[in-house]
Amino acid sequence: MAAPQSRPAEITLSMMRESLYAAVVCDALDALGLKRQSPRVPLRPLTTGCALLVGRCKTTLWVDMAHEDPRPYELELLAVDGCRPDDVLIAAAGGSLRSGIWGELLTTASRNSGCVGAVVDGAVRDVAKMRALEFSVFARGTCLYDSRDRQRVVDVDVPVEIDGVTFHPGDLVFADEDGVVVVPREVEREAIARAWDKVHAENVTRDAIRGGMRAADAFDKYGVL
Repeated sequence: MAAPQSRPAEITLSMMRESLYAAVVCDALDALGLKRQSPRVPLRPLTTGCALLVGRCKTTLWVDMAHEDPRPYELELLAVDGCRPDDVLIAAAGGSLRSGIWGELLTTASRNSGCVGAVVDGAVRDVAKMRALEFSVFARGTCLYDSRDRQRVVDVDVPVEIDGVTFHPGDLVFADEDGVVVVPREVEREAIARAWDKVHAENVTRDAIRGGMRAADAFDKYGVL
């Protein structure tokens, strides 16, 4: 493999946003034997196009309901108010499109706490207003209905699953137009280092191919594809 650009002693979130992308992080996790860190269900960017979302998981667990809620919005507001800088709100709603569980007001409140985006395994609403706020939201789709008496948060800051992939509070999460991938804390340093090295080695391979080298020869020389 070509010698990558010198890796810094610490790779910050800002540097990750500048240099990495979801697929190369997924490749790094693959190399570490973690083969199931990206949900296969469609979680699409609805507000910020192809911009990379990077942050730490702030988890919420949602359920469907069909009765009057005596304390509507209680735990979701607690979660939003508990966000910290660089958090990404993870809404594990089992893919339900029963209501739009994330919208403009929750976006505004979470941004005040430093939250940088949301990954919603369900539906959202107020997309144009969230886009105007430049808040990154990935979701299964949209729904006009309010969540009251349709869905609610039943737990906060617990491990949650999306399509069988576990998101722990504080885990790193990456999302772009290719998909979402979560990095467990116990392998974070090694995974990010591998992703950093690979993306810079890819640049060397790409330059060689652009210069006329055959793809097979470039792979044989640099070991990167």
